[in-house]
Amino acid sequence: MHRQQKEQVVEALHETFSSASSIVVAHQKGLTVAQMTDLRGRMREAGAGFKVTKNRLAKLALDGTPYEGMADLFSGPTTVAYSDDPVSAAKVAVKYASDNDKYEVVGGGLDGKALSVAEVKALASLPGIDELRAKIVGMIATPATRLAQVTAAPAGQLARVFGAYGSSEQA
Repeated sequence: MHRQQKEQVVEALHETFSSASSIVVAHQKGLTVAQMTDLRGRMREAGAGFKVTKNRLAKLALDGTPYEGMADLFSGPTTVAYSDDPVSAAKVAVKYASDNDKYEVVGGGLDGKALSVAEVKALASLPGIDELRAKIVGMIATPATRLAQVTAAPAGQLARVFGAYGSSEQA
């Protein structure tokens, strides 16, 4: 890799580390190309990004970012998962690590704070942004539905009374 290419990689990684809400650092030891492609696809589906990094370049890219204290995680065959959603990258990485012993989560970061492996696993157990939004909409919609049912009930009862009264007069 030429110097100019390395500078471009460092710049791209620096931008990624600066803008990501969360990152997950993992070691991959002997994953096949098919397994890496599968992992990248899972990350993409979850709205997360995924990169295999050169440790020296990643450490340079960390300088001046909220995650610069995490440089010690970059040793060995390292990958970085990142996302704007605080949970999605962690969910996919932890799930994949539990299914594959060649992939191991070694740490992460959330909004500039370094996270241990246990904290990344705890983060992965939380519901995602979309799931939380759906729950909030459901909570807001439920009282409105009940209110509509309660206000419609007296009118329905009156209609049934009038209907019964009308049918009894016809008989």
